[in-house]
Amino acid sequence: MRDTSCLYAIHERLSSLSEKERKVADFILASPQDAVHPSIDSLAERIGVSESTLFRFVRKLGYEGYQQFRIALATETVEPEARYYDAPVDSESGESVVTVVFRTAIGALERTMRGLDPKAMEKAADLLTGARCVLFLGLGGSAIVAKDAYHKIMRAGIHCAAPEDFHMQLMAASQAGSGDVALLVSHTGANKDALAIADVLRSRGSAVIALSSYPRTPLSKMADVLLLSAAPSSPYSIEAFSARLAQLAIVDALYVEVMQRRGEEGSRALGDMRSAIAKRRT
Repeated sequence: MRDTSCLYAIHERLSSLSEKERKVADFILASPQDAVHPSIDSLAERIGVSESTLFRFVRKLGYEGYQQFRIALATETVEPEARYYDAPVDSESGESVVTVVFRTAIGALERTMRGLDPKAMEKAADLLTGARCVLFLGLGGSAIVAKDAYHKIMRAGIHCAAPEDFHMQLMAASQAGSGDVALLVSHTGANKDALAIADVLRSRGSAVIALSSYPRTPLSKMADVLLLSAAPSSPYSIEAFSARLAQLAIVDALYVEVMQRRGEEGSRALGDMRSAIAKRRT
């Protein structure tokens, strides 16, 4: 990643840009905060250029990809307090930190509930219930959600696995088959490692359920089912804070859907699990 100013790099290369790339540069220089957006296709559409043009533009600036460019631009142009959480925490507003955080979380849950596609949930539950094996995959913060999904769905008596290391996830994906299903969690839907895992799963004929925050991403195009949590209210927050809570709620809903489909088998498996755990309690 470049160490020099993002905006300076754009000014420095203006004369070497093509007409379409110059259009991108003009937009970013005129309104840099509006360019700090997690989806490359959304920004490309807003500017009126193709995704490939935008990708070539950031490569000319010295960045490996759009995500690196977006992070650098956010670091340079957005106030620090707007970068470290989904919503601004302003002491002058009179709201406490607790109020802001809880209000933001509640808003994310409500937006997710309103926007969640019931048919997508049903299809995802059907795939999980009928799978030979379910892989729960995610990297970084998304790994927390994937692990929670594993913790829930295994209660239904379904054969599951949740490797944590990236290479282990790739290895597991390479051994999957047409009867297997993967729940792949990625907040942005544009993480290169997550996309590599999805690509291997597709090559093996496994179904991919993507749990993400954005609808038009490379991962969404690769998924058989897309489950969307509400995106953060701030376009400048890179991490999935409130979105993570919404994704955990989606996981809980999936668990209930699967248990309903499993019927007596699911109840028996849940009883066996609770019985085993009960023996360890004093």
